[in-house]
Amino acid sequence: MNKFTSVLLSGLMLFGFQSGMVQAAEPIKIDGSSTIFPITEAVAEEFGKKGGAKAMVGISGTGGGFKRFCRGETDISNASRPIKQKEIDACREGGVEYLEFQVAYDGLSVVVNPANYWVDYLTVAELKSMWDPSAQNTITQWSQIRTGFPDKKMELFGPGTDSGTFDYFTEAINGKSGSSRGDYTASEDDNVLVTGISGNPNAVGYFGLAYYEQNKSSLKIVPIKEDAGKDAVVPSRETVMDGSYRPLSRPLFIYVSRNSLKNKPAVKSFTEFYLRNASILSEEVGYISLPEQEYQRGLQHLENL
Repeated sequence: MNKFTSVLLSGLMLFGFQSGMVQAAEPIKIDGSSTIFPITEAVAEEFGKKGGAKAMVGISGTGGGFKRFCRGETDISNASRPIKQKEIDACREGGVEYLEFQVAYDGLSVVVNPANYWVDYLTVAELKSMWDPSAQNTITQWSQIRTGFPDKKMELFGPGTDSGTFDYFTEAINGKSGSSRGDYTASEDDNVLVTGISGNPNAVGYFGLAYYEQNKSSLKIVPIKEDAGKDAVVPSRETVMDGSYRPLSRPLFIYVSRNSLKNKPAVKSFTEFYLRNASILSEEVGYISLPEQEYQRGLQHLENL
């Protein structure tokens, strides 16, 4: 992303690029999660500036990305959750073998409009009452969430069903992946959700923490209580890493086609570049880097191909 590039080039040393790469190499095709998009896009820009092949990065959501990946249409799939069994089966049927690399941590942020004066925290139980399938066309007012909240219409915004963020949130809050009310404004593009919530004083929604960090002037973060007897916790680097921001913290992944690694040299070079620089670049775009030994483990796995 351009707004991060000048910071990176002026203050950081990027590691592990093979300077002999051919610029005219076949483009690297990447699709998947909008949550991890900022990291992969930053990697792609820096890789290109160092002479690497062009990487085209799409945002069709984790599920949509795996559909393309398992048909052999992409080289790398961005994912904000681990691959599901049905996707493993689809890749097997499509003859696609892959390597999984964890690249960063993220917390899901629950946010409201800055004009919202009544929400100072929400409990997991309150989030469930808000997003459970049984709430559809039934729980529509803020006053139904907690006594003392105003009798204002609640406008909900969240990821679409192809999003890994949707899968993760629904499992963590509602107890089953994919289990959610459907009467809300949905999009796989987190920027659409940011615009919707920042423009509606009665709005509430959820998406990755990095998108809140990039838009905090137009949003209000909501601390979360795992249960009523515990303190409310604000998502941050510290609370995600120490495990206190529960249950809405998660790892982020890339899945790389073995066939692409073997037959497209640029894909292997890009993946190596990604793992050597994800620590720096993930922090620059608002995510939380892994311990260095995790990146080294991934590099060793790549080297052993």
